[in-house]
Amino acid sequence: MSDAKELTYADVQSHSGKKDLYVVVHDKVYDATKFVDEHPGGEEVLLDVGGQDATEAFEDVGHSDEAREILDGLLVGDLKRMPGDPAPSGAAAPAASTTTASKSESAGMGVGLYALVLVGGIAAFGAYKYLQMNSESSK
Repeated sequence: MSDAKELTYADVQSHSGKKDLYVVVHDKVYDATKFVDEHPGGEEVLLDVGGQDATEAFEDVGHSDEAREILDGLLVGDLKRMPGDPAPSGAAAPAASTTTASKSESAGMGVGLYALVLVGGIAAFGAYKYLQMNSESSK
């Protein structure tokens, strides 16, 4: 894309309405105007981040490959950051690093769940043995 437009954050902020909506994801500017009514999450989701950096919101949802292809079709140009612009939201790296982070977090959750089941099983076995011992002694 050699003829890519460069837009400043001020340019993007001027496109924040339902009939003229730009968003920034990973320092790329997208025209979401035509997609507002079709967005599966509802128009409010897009309007909330209209004219802003939506990287964190976009990545937090975990969009599909299909959604990323749709986003590519909405590309207007690159964001040219100027002094005084807000800092980038979310990760500056593309989705690969966020999926790695989410896999690590889910792996940690799996170990915790396994430990909880193991401790619960041991407690149940102990309770069974205790009750069995008490029923034998009361005979």
